[in-house]
Amino acid sequence: MIKMNLLQAVNNALDIAMADNDKVICFGEDVGSFGGVFRATSNLQERYGRDRCFNTPLVEQGIIGFANGLAAQGSVPVAEIQFADYIFPAFDQIVNESAKFRYRSGNLFNVGGLTIRTPYGGGIAGGLYHSQSPEAYFAHTPGLKVVVPRNPHQAKGLLLAAIRDPNPVIFFEPKRIYRASVGQVPEEDYQLPLGQADIVREGSDITLLAWGAQVEIAEQAMEMAEHQGVSCELIDLRTIAPWDVDTVAASVTKTGRLLITHEAPLTGGFAGEIAATIQQHCFLYLESPISRVTGLDTPYPLAHEKEYIPDHLKVYEALMASVQF
Repeated sequence: MIKMNLLQAVNNALDIAMADNDKVICFGEDVGSFGGVFRATSNLQERYGRDRCFNTPLVEQGIIGFANGLAAQGSVPVAEIQFADYIFPAFDQIVNESAKFRYRSGNLFNVGGLTIRTPYGGGIAGGLYHSQSPEAYFAHTPGLKVVVPRNPHQAKGLLLAAIRDPNPVIFFEPKRIYRASVGQVPEEDYQLPLGQADIVREGSDITLLAWGAQVEIAEQAMEMAEHQGVSCELIDLRTIAPWDVDTVAASVTKTGRLLITHEAPLTGGFAGEIAATIQQHCFLYLESPISRVTGLDTPYPLAHEKEYIPDHLKVYEALMASVQF
């Protein structure tokens, strides 16, 4: 085991994947000798050469179109979109090409080797163009997997699994905790399963569900609630698509309550899909309405970022209201 932050874990996973398979290619804006805007690809060009780690023009649609072409002919592209906010020019390539490639041919050809990495979320004073959480857009698209790690151990294991998964994967990296999240990570190669949630802590009174940087927020709220005698079960979803319905439903059947928190706005956020599915599975077990604590239905603000982010106090208030319903 070695101590790493989340950013170093991503870099380590890329290093291992490139060393293990010479078909793995990393590219994106400034990822070469500069190492990317957050330095996630530091030293990879020096180790593997300019043919396997290189800069692209500032054209996101072109980056993903190029990645689709590479994946279609057998390469294993890991394309970086510098900020998740910039992924929208590539939306057509991802939704209409990456996601549908194998379906239009009956799997005669596919782009299953494609992984798209991108930093996402707020908390860095990035304003409305560097803070968005667009995971729900892609969860709505059959044919894609959507993954979000919460700590270095997950970042390495889930990224290696994503690169080797036979489906196109979008890997959202919570940039707010790139350097703040530090933990022990195995030095060797390992993978964590996609599509499987992680029960962070077991409890009996209410289920808290989050992913990415919001898991830490939920943990803080949970600790406050436990001082009031409330036992919380905390689940990290990890994979948004496909999400682990069975684990969440089993927890809510036990606790009778569910609170979901994410940074993205309320309307159309993925919490709504979870709430609808869980009430269908667990309706007769629910002791209170399913709660959502999310970002606001407004463009992401700069001056009022602290008011926008669903912090631990907002989660705690909603948690206690659910328990006392």
